Amino acid sequence: MKVVVQRVDSASVRIAGKVVGEVGRGLLILAAFAASDTEEVLRWMAEKLRGLRVFADPDGRMNLDVGEAGGGLLVVSQFTLYGDVSRGRRPSFVGAAPPEQARSMYEKFVELCRAQGVPVASGEFGGMMDVELVNSGPVTLVIER
Repeated sequence: MKVVVQRVDSASVRIAGKVVGEVGRGLLILAAFAASDTEEVLRWMAEKLRGLRVFADPDGRMNLDVGEAGGGLLVVSQFTLYGDVSRGRRPSFVGAAPPEQARSMYEKFVELCRAQGVPVASGEFGGMMDVELVNSGPVTLVIER
């Protein structure tokens, strides 16, 4: 599993101009899944994201997690994180899970994120989404498991 996580002041996902998911202060999570990912990997990632201390405490230090900061998560599927451009000019996506398997993993991952006790919104798996965000910081991390 690979994710790109961005600390945001706000983020939203639109499909055909309609907002399908949004978050105020929190984390925008772009998530991709490999065929070899297990529920244990998904659970680890959900817990890792919930516990990341990337929000400022009263002293201005990155010391608070998303829950302590009063934020939420916006989870968006992004299989192109598995794009391999090491050969040629066209990305290869052979590392990404097949669509039906990835859909199931995405749904399970969103469920596991919701179990972490913070508000969670999501995009639409496989949808042509417009993602809009206002970075906070900016703070952007890449996490792989």
